[in-house]
Amino acid sequence: MELSMMLEYGWVFLVLVGLEGILAADNAVVMAVMVKHLPENLRKKALFYGLLGAFIFRFAALFAITFLVNVWQIQAIGAAYLIYLSVHHIIKKKEKTKKSVENGKGQSFWMTVLKVEIADIAFAIDSMLAAVALAVTLRPTGWFQVGGIDGGQFIVMLLGGLAGVVIMRFAATSFVKLLAKYPTLETAAFLIVGWVGVKLSVFTLSHPNVSILNEHFPESTMWKLTFWTVLIGIAVGGYLISKKKAIHNKQSVNLYN
Repeated sequence: MELSMMLEYGWVFLVLVGLEGILAADNAVVMAVMVKHLPENLRKKALFYGLLGAFIFRFAALFAITFLVNVWQIQAIGAAYLIYLSVHHIIKKKEKTKKSVENGKGQSFWMTVLKVEIADIAFAIDSMLAAVALAVTLRPTGWFQVGGIDGGQFIVMLLGGLAGVVIMRFAATSFVKLLAKYPTLETAAFLIVGWVGVKLSVFTLSHPNVSILNEHFPESTMWKLTFWTVLIGIAVGGYLISKKKAIHNKQSVNLYN
């Protein structure tokens, strides 16, 4: 491989790692919110299954990418699922019912794992679609072919996806700790989950087979600026409100003591 091509591949790989890191952070927020209600020991197990699922689904999506690129319905289902999670939590405010400890924990744990895995599928597709969009811009190496994709491009996608899972491992743990420290931050987290669902919806609506939005709209400066402004606004606003509430609760406890 010539030097110019090596530099080209190296640069795209770094960009892809950054992109996968952002997508991994979105995935980590969803996992952290979903496992928050579990006891600490089960929470760690659920996170482990979630991360394992994220790895498996990303690997599967990587090999099936030539098929998945054209299936906008899968993106639409993923978007609808994430928006549903957000709306269901914020509007409905589900009530907790007391059941036997053994049965309640068992059902809650495996249902939580199932929900995390469904979310993982949506993010795996999003992740690999983003990866292939970057990788196909690279000059083919001619080494070998994988599912219609050049071997060099495939390796860059694979390494980028693995980097995303590693980043997710640490991000998910950090988000769980943050939610434990500031419980009211959960609502802001679910708002972010819904907003990520909106992002997936935008990708779906701009798919060539749907064409409700312009095909290049998701890459436009206007959309990216809007997405990140809203996302950061939700995160910062939620953190400040949660911190203020935590201080207020602490003062109330000290007053009564």
